Amino acid sequence: MVTRILRRGLIFVVSLAVASVVVFVFMAVLPGDPAQVALGTNATPEAVRQMRSEYGTDRPLLVQYAEWVGGLVQGDFGRSYVTGAEIGPQILDRFQVTLWLCVTAMGVALAIALPLGAFAAARHRTLGGTVLSGLSQVGVAIPNFLLGILLIMLFAVHLGWFPSGGWTPPAEDPVAFARKLVLPAVSLGLVQGAILTRYVRSAVVDVLREDYVRTARAKGLRPYQALVRHGLRNAAIPVVTVLALQLATLLIGAVVIERVFVIPGLGSLLLDGVGDRDLLLVQGVVMVLALAVLLINFLVDLLYTVVDPRVRTAAP
Repeated sequence: MVTRILRRGLIFVVSLAVASVVVFVFMAVLPGDPAQVALGTNATPEAVRQMRSEYGTDRPLLVQYAEWVGGLVQGDFGRSYVTGAEIGPQILDRFQVTLWLCVTAMGVALAIALPLGAFAAARHRTLGGTVLSGLSQVGVAIPNFLLGILLIMLFAVHLGWFPSGGWTPPAEDPVAFARKLVLPAVSLGLVQGAILTRYVRSAVVDVLREDYVRTARAKGLRPYQALVRHGLRNAAIPVVTVLALQLATLLIGAVVIERVFVIPGLGSLLLDGVGDRDLLLVQGVVMVLALAVLLINFLVDLLYTVVDPRVRTAAP
């Protein structure tokens, strides 16, 4: 088990290094000079040269990459080309907002998927199970941003129950924070919940067909008792895999939802950086997103060793 953890940790580090190279090279090959863009078309050549020297963009790419990665390791993301402000504190502040949104959305998704998926599996040959399966297919087909706009029109514009956008930190006003979080979290969570419902249903149906569940029922256990005592652990294995992928999808989906609901999260910061052509800021945000996705996959790998005993006993 220790060998497996070390191996997965090495894969995580290598993947992160590869991601940093890809992000840096992609930004480096984009046309245009960040210094010229930041200073404007009226900037003098001397001012442009001074800014290039100040930010190190006049050095060889290999040196720039080494300095950038060295700064990241120490928590230094550099300074914005546009505002001159430190990028690290901006990313940290915005990441907290995005984290609130994604965690709440995942909570909404799980609250929908687990009971409905189990119910659809237990009643998969009935009208109720078929209707639930159909509704989950409809939910999968709806884009997050479209659902967000529909929710704004219904619950913010027409009914006036919730604000149409904005953000209030929880420490400042918990009630306003919760009210502004509801619609964006539901926009993200409903679609993810529909996707997870289908996987939970399939996993539970497969488990219910296993011999050990039939044996448990033959011994007198009710279907839900056999499922809870002997089936849920095995059904959780494929669901955990999908859950990890959905967490990564949530981070990406939050980029759009934050724009729709005017939430100052990491996605909004990324889009602002792209609009201003602030490449160092974009590099930092993309690396944080890549780190989050890789870290989620790494933690899921570790979770496998807890959920699935076959992984613990398998050769590393």
